[in-house]
Amino acid sequence: MKRAYNFSPGPAMLPGPVIERLREEVGDWHGSGMAAMEMGHRSEEFTSIAEKAEADLRDLLSIPDSYKVLFMQGGATAQFAAVPMNLCTPDDTADYLVTGYWSRMAVKEGARFCRANTVLDTADNGDTSIPGADRWRLSEQAAFFHYVDNETIGGVRLPTLPVTEAPLVVDMSSSILSEPIDVEDYGVIYAGAQKNIGPAGLTIVIVSDELLDRKGNDKKGAIPSVLDYRRMADAGSMLNTPPTFSWYAAGLVFEWLKAQGGVEKMAARNRAKADRLYRAIDDSDFYANPVATKYRSVMNIPFMLADENLDALFLEQAAERGLTSLKGHRTVGGMRASIYNAMPDEGVDALVEFMGEFERANG
Repeated sequence: MKRAYNFSPGPAMLPGPVIERLREEVGDWHGSGMAAMEMGHRSEEFTSIAEKAEADLRDLLSIPDSYKVLFMQGGATAQFAAVPMNLCTPDDTADYLVTGYWSRMAVKEGARFCRANTVLDTADNGDTSIPGADRWRLSEQAAFFHYVDNETIGGVRLPTLPVTEAPLVVDMSSSILSEPIDVEDYGVIYAGAQKNIGPAGLTIVIVSDELLDRKGNDKKGAIPSVLDYRRMADAGSMLNTPPTFSWYAAGLVFEWLKAQGGVEKMAARNRAKADRLYRAIDDSDFYANPVATKYRSVMNIPFMLADENLDALFLEQAAERGLTSLKGHRTVGGMRASIYNAMPDEGVDALVEFMGEFERANG
């Protein structure tokens, strides 16, 4: 069966070799007579899966020993609450940079657990660029500075690290493992799995030891155990039954990434894919991307047709070519191509070719 080129923003396309491994091992993992999804999470077999997955992730991102890696549940949305619960009290102030839909959701949830200060909201410019730091309203003693480095819906990314005295907390759900990062620049990194890591159900949290014991709201007994970073770290992410299948599949993705040459190789490939697609958009009067060039995402590329009445036909004919999930988010409209690590070069080439043909037929 020919696989589609799935441009979904998440749950997203998995690498072909990982799909094959899942198919091969689904009924019998390494001669155990069990599928990974039916193993006891404290069994010797699953423990080996979990430990290798963490070791490979640490290797890919060069995560220092002074950081804990947690395999949690609840998606990035749960972390909107977990971050302030762990890092501050309700009376503490935390800074939030708002650059689109998901960072707007983060500050809304965070405000339930701390004094959330919005240092900037890009809604005034349509979430198409990010004004410079001289426009930001930073707090004097913020408990942390939160931002989303890549907005999946709007296709906006922050190209440089924020400059602040507060520990940086970043939602990397749609960019993690797509390019090298220096983990030590951050206090907390979190990411939902369903874009660049694996199936939905797993959330990776990378937290510095320095912040691990900032008990925050737990001083008043308000933090649920499964969101408590220290308790999850002490329990090896197994305070409760973890999402075992997602953890196992993520481990296969980590192995695949290492076989591709690691994050640096993926970054070069991702940039080349994005450049080809942006070039096709920019060289045309039929398509347009609304984001200022400096802030364009490498992972999520929205684009509009000159005549929105052609949107439905575009999507229909794209699907006939095996190019699926291109419809833009309801808040933005138009199209969106999510080209995460697992999207092969051939998928982007096929999309660019189709876009040219569609323009010639309908322009």
